[in-house]
Formats: sequence, structure tokens, C-alpha cells
Amino acid sequence: MNLFILLYLINFIKTLVIILVIYYGIRLFTRYVLPLLIDKGMKNMQQKMHDQQREKQRSNRPEGDVTIENKKSQQKKDRGEGEYVDFEEVD
Repeated sequence: MNLFILLYLINFIKTLVIILVIYYGIRLFTRYVLPLLIDKGMKNMQQKMHDQQREKQRSNRPEGDVTIENKKSQQKKDRGEGEYVDFEEVD
């Protein structure tokens, strides 16, 4: 009987230790690592917005000026094969 109680207490203490390790791990992560990740994400987003604003200022053209810009991905797609249309036959 004493052995059963001793094993029960040991397992209970192991469970408490695991819970405490997880709790303090999450606390340390949210206190130190998470703010660094958020800060890096914010700086990246600000840089993208700054680049977009700079590109918009560069692209100010006089009214009536027409330019055609093709992306490389669109040029690779266009091979003159035609467009595929999926259809169902109706009786």
C-alpha cells in the first residue's frame, strides 16, 4: 500500500513539474521571443509600404501617357495553344 502511495505522489510531482516547465516556457517565449518576431514583422511591413510609396511616386506620368508593361510570367504562359474550356455534355 505504501508503495502505491509513493508511486502516486511521484507521478503527481512529475505532472506538476511538467506543467510548471510548460507554463514558464510559454511565459519566457511571450516575454522575450514574441516581441522580437512582431518587431521584425512590423519593420518588414513598413519597408514594403515604403517601397510601394516610392514606386508610386516614380510612376507619376503626365496625363495621357500610355505604357504597356508585361510581366515575365504572362509571357511564358502565352504559347499560342489557345484557352482550355472545361464543359459537360448535355443529352
